[in-house]
Amino acid sequence: MAPAASTRRRKDDDGAAPETTQRVFHFGKGRSDGNKAMKDLLGGKGANLAEMASIGLSVPPGFTVSTEACRQYQLQELGGGGGGRRRAMPAGLWDEVVAALRLLERAMDSGLGDPRRPLLLSVRSGAAVSMPGMMDTVLNLGLNDQVVAGLAQRCGCRFAYDSYRRFLDMFGNVVMGIPHALFEEKLEAMKVDKGLRNDTELDVKDLEELVAQYKNVYLVAKGENCPSDPKKQLHLAILAVFDSWDSARAKKYRSINRITGLKGTAVNVQCMVFGNMGIRSGTGVLFTRNPSTGEKKLYGEFLVNAQGEDVVAGIRTPQELDAMKECMPEPYAELVANCKILESHYKEMMDIEFTVQENRLWMLQCRTGKRTGKGAVKIAVDMVNEGLIDHHSAIKMVEPRHLDQLLHPQFEDTLSYEDKVIATGLPASPGAAVGQIVFTAVDAETWHSQGKSVVLVRTETSPEDVGGMHAAAGILTARGGMTSHAAVVARGWGKCCVAGCSSIHVNDAEKVVVVGDQVLCEGDWLSLNGSTGDVILGKLPLSPPSLSADLEIFLSWVDEVKQIKVMVNADTPADALTGRKNGAQGIGLCRTEHMFFSSDERIKAMRQMIMADTAEQRQKALDLLLPYQRVDFEGIFRAMDGMCSQTCIFV
Repeated sequence: MAPAASTRRRKDDDGAAPETTQRVFHFGKGRSDGNKAMKDLLGGKGANLAEMASIGLSVPPGFTVSTEACRQYQLQELGGGGGGRRRAMPAGLWDEVVAALRLLERAMDSGLGDPRRPLLLSVRSGAAVSMPGMMDTVLNLGLNDQVVAGLAQRCGCRFAYDSYRRFLDMFGNVVMGIPHALFEEKLEAMKVDKGLRNDTELDVKDLEELVAQYKNVYLVAKGENCPSDPKKQLHLAILAVFDSWDSARAKKYRSINRITGLKGTAVNVQCMVFGNMGIRSGTGVLFTRNPSTGEKKLYGEFLVNAQGEDVVAGIRTPQELDAMKECMPEPYAELVANCKILESHYKEMMDIEFTVQENRLWMLQCRTGKRTGKGAVKIAVDMVNEGLIDHHSAIKMVEPRHLDQLLHPQFEDTLSYEDKVIATGLPASPGAAVGQIVFTAVDAETWHSQGKSVVLVRTETSPEDVGGMHAAAGILTARGGMTSHAAVVARGWGKCCVAGCSSIHVNDAEKVVVVGDQVLCEGDWLSLNGSTGDVILGKLPLSPPSLSADLEIFLSWVDEVKQIKVMVNADTPADALTGRKNGAQGIGLCRTEHMFFSSDERIKAMRQMIMADTAEQRQKALDLLLPYQRVDFEGIFRAMDGMCSQTCIFV
């Protein structure tokens, strides 16, 4: 059993609950030190792993290093340090990690670095607020030449060396700062040389050679070998995850999403389970309901003989989740049951990562699923109708930005552009986007700052692209699925995204994208339909959205509890009518000068009034403006008929 947590009182204690000084928390096998309410301390991932374990789901055991430990790490003075680290692990923390590791080894009857009974670990980040893909992960930690030989004897040579090359790549990139592209070049060159399409087609000799090439990447890039001591690997990996809290992409994501006040990221150290052990193994990501539409149906993707990063990073384009029903019926049935348990327990739509190892299901992660505005409203209304939640809970499920998304435009006529569709990908995030093609996140931000609408076109997005993704009107990727990084981030922002469009070929160096016989250059116009996956050549017209029946129901619940009235800023009769249709109870601000921007005649008269040299010239111009103003005010009053007492007009 884990030691009991010690406590201390704050110096200014005013009766608040005592704080814990425990920094490492265990979970697994039906017991845990934490629960879902401890997100501030354990991060969302760690708190939910503890919760899933406590309700009896099949969670690989492990331990969580708290966000408080990360805060202590970040507060240290900058200085030197081995391996390029600028800070050291907080005093005493490594001893706590080693003690937790011993308990884990005892529970699993295996050892980190033991070739006879190898224990491999995943080291993952996890902040209190979900930040998908923004911080770092290391998988298959604990491998070296001796351990991989022992793993090969127990589990097969191909699996062992496939895991080893994955570890060298991820550890090199995340911990040692070696660009991922240097490893990817070796992998792609080998597949091209052998005429292979997928990495799963590489045989044992290929993988052994790839491992040797990856080791050489370390020597060339860093002048040293990958650390062979598994405990040193773990020590450095924990520090790397702490460091990723302050990475440029994580800071950018927090700034964009206005995430403040967090201590840092927790670190989740967990026994590896393997989806890359052959055709009876696999990995997947799912949402318990469709995050785009809110439909009550499992929505996800699955890859046979793969690890989780292959799905979420968009490295391979996966199959729909229904494919799992055919090839792994028993794990699929258990997965469906677990989804029902989690929705009932959390009373939320959940985002789940899972792995099947030799036909056994393991639950790796759950969190509240990100969703579009349309999905958020439907899920809230449906869960009330299903008796899972009440009206007040439903209102809390829908964020203000979700309602803002529902006010965004769509294409005027989806039938009129059929002859202009040049490719079709996966409808990863709904809505419409029209913009000029750019190929880098930096260009997307630059063009956006110049007032241009852009579509970011990438082979696949990475967390480093987050700034450009936010700036773009839409995102198009050649690889990746409905649960890839691009798709999840785009849906969270209500941004149109078409992913996994395999018929396009992106050339970043020349800044062109090839679609069949067509070559599109930077600056060319594209239109994306994120609801169908259509990629349309040119600039299509957009139309305003309309309120759905679910939204009207939801807003009626809001009316029951609201304590303030909602007014509209309206400067024209059309604005006033739109505001009333959307539930406004009056006009809070009307800027009368905006009435004169709607036509050349009106703006001309306004300019004449401003530039008048004499009182007579000014009065002549005002005489022209007065009828326009009267007509518009009459239209505004008609639009707000019955609510005029609520209307405050400033001119």
